[in-house]
Amino acid sequence: MDGMDYEYAPLRLPPNVDRVTAAVQLAIQAEFSGWELARVQLFRDGTRQVMLRRRRVNKLEPGLSY
Repeated sequence: MDGMDYEYAPLRLPPNVDRVTAAVQLAIQAEFSGWELARVQLFRDGTRQVMLRRRRVNKLEPGLSY
């Protein structure tokens, strides 16, 4: 598999979400949906722009071969 086989989900966390709460939310996404943290940007106003990623699952259709 090549390094480009990911799907991404941007997530914006408002400034009133503290670091612990953000970590718990991201841990839940990781545990139950397979997301991992790709990048975090913290802005001056306290807003966090988070990029989550997970590997794409290639589902083969019946009758097709690769």
